[in-house]
Amino acid sequence: MKNTPISTNAPSPKGRGLGGGAFVIIVAGGSGSRMNSDVPKQFLELAGKPIVMHTIEKFKVAIPEINIVLVLSSNYSEQWKTLCNKHHFTIPYQITNGGETRFHSVKNGLELVPENCVVGVHDAARPLVSISTILKAFETAAEKGNASPAIPLTESIRVVENGTNKAVDRVNYLIVQTPQCFQSNLLKKAFLQDYKPSFTDDASVVEAMGEKIHLIEGNRENIKITTSQDLIIAEALIKE
Repeated sequence: MKNTPISTNAPSPKGRGLGGGAFVIIVAGGSGSRMNSDVPKQFLELAGKPIVMHTIEKFKVAIPEINIVLVLSSNYSEQWKTLCNKHHFTIPYQITNGGETRFHSVKNGLELVPENCVVGVHDAARPLVSISTILKAFETAAEKGNASPAIPLTESIRVVENGTNKAVDRVNYLIVQTPQCFQSNLLKKAFLQDYKPSFTDDASVVEAMGEKIHLIEGNRENIKITTSQDLIIAEALIKE
């Protein structure tokens, strides 16, 4: 396992507008509870290797000079080392401990991110994010301050309030994905706020400061692997 810092001086040829360097915080603090598995979901095998390795590799392909920060529970550090040896995983990264919540995990990761760069935050269990989604998110954040991928709903939805329910127009709602990308100075400032349960993702933390969130088109295959059914779907998608 390598945990030495990577130079941020050279921008990626694929990551236009990232002259200050690009970082990604990959949040891998999940467990296997909803999978009914003793193995943390990010370590479950997908097409022959752990999910999180696919995720890290995707960012390395998208932006070859990207600086990767892996946020992992200290309870899983030895298991991760074993997996890296088993799969001959050599992509450089830095590692830090996960926190009590996702908010606190990202905050820990931000301690390894410098000022004046673009930083993405991505779920380890989203290995099917597309190269185009990654690049668009980073480039939009470099230009506008932040970017969050989202996709339209395809099914009818209803809202439940006070014991009643009613149909709502799905056109007004979107499914939010990651990576959510930000200019690092902005995200660092946002994470100085005290934690609130309403902080369900990084965009909501930044939005709490009064910042406008810029949406970009995500890719529908970019599912978050949470259940055993999701893993089956991901296996099918990754073979396409």
